[in-house]
Amino acid sequence: MKPMYVGGIQIVATLLTETFMKLVKLFGTALVALSLSVPAMAQQSGGQPDQVDQLAQMVGLTEDQQTEIRAIIDEMQGEIGELRQEARALQQQMQGEIKSDFDEAAIREQAKELGEVTGEIAALSTLMQAKVDSVFTQEQRDELDKRMQQMQQQMQQRRQMQQQMQQGQGQGMQ
Repeated sequence: MKPMYVGGIQIVATLLTETFMKLVKLFGTALVALSLSVPAMAQQSGGQPDQVDQLAQMVGLTEDQQTEIRAIIDEMQGEIGELRQEARALQQQMQGEIKSDFDEAAIREQAKELGEVTGEIAALSTLMQAKVDSVFTQEQRDELDKRMQQMQQQMQQRRQMQQQMQQGQGQGMQ
């Protein structure tokens, strides 16, 4: 492909495409991780299926796979929840340091601790997703990737429609 030049920086279109596809996959994985990081319940209020049930319907999980995924989530959810509480407490402590006689050392120490806790949450969430991913068959992974790409396309179309609507409104006000 022919390279494009923007502000003196060479950008190769294939690299942009590869980067975009990696972001799409990362976004899809993040969506699954996010949906699984919410405490799993057998049924939500109103009889709606929980995240594992939705995933089962999406990629055709067996009962054994569902049981294994629920066990993974249950195992890791407690620790992640405790770390989230710790992170909230640290954030509140840092907010308490916003005053005229602030203690820079305390702020920096709390920020360092918050970074460590946040990093551990990210690591555990990623480990949980990796463990869940290991339960899937290759066909299920392929189906999940396909569904995530479809969701990404739908979100992109919605954003484009919103931008067009906003541009139309902006032109009408001139």
